[in-house]
Amino acid sequence: MTDIRPPLLGTMETALYADDLTAATAFWQDVMGLTAFQTVPGRHVFFRIGDTPHPQVLLVFRAEATERPAPPDARLPVPSHGARGPGHFCMAVGRDHIDDWCRHLQSHDVGIEADFHWPNGARSIYFRDPAGNSIELAEPSLWA
Repeated sequence: MTDIRPPLLGTMETALYADDLTAATAFWQDVMGLTAFQTVPGRHVFFRIGDTPHPQVLLVFRAEATERPAPPDARLPVPSHGARGPGHFCMAVGRDHIDDWCRHLQSHDVGIEADFHWPNGARSIYFRDPAGNSIELAEPSLWA
């Protein structure tokens, strides 16, 4: 038996959960600037994140809709899933844009919960989306 694993390319999608998809859409599009590319009313809204070599997507689901198993004849039989309570999502931002993001968020009445420098010198800010999820914008060097 061998322990050689095939390579991974990176994170492709991240999921958050929200009861109010209209508020989630307004926040992620109008405040954060992401592009919604797929919506199923009452179930989910999917957003593209930046221009990268491979697709990166934020999936926002209503847990109540996705906790139910797919019917046996479903065209896309995705396994049921869901989470309750606030989640966490972090996006990378250049050091020279964090202050710009602080001003932008405050201009949209989004309060900054934390703004600090990590022991390695990287900076990040935390705030909440309308569903109460903890959102972080951080310098990529945080995990370097």
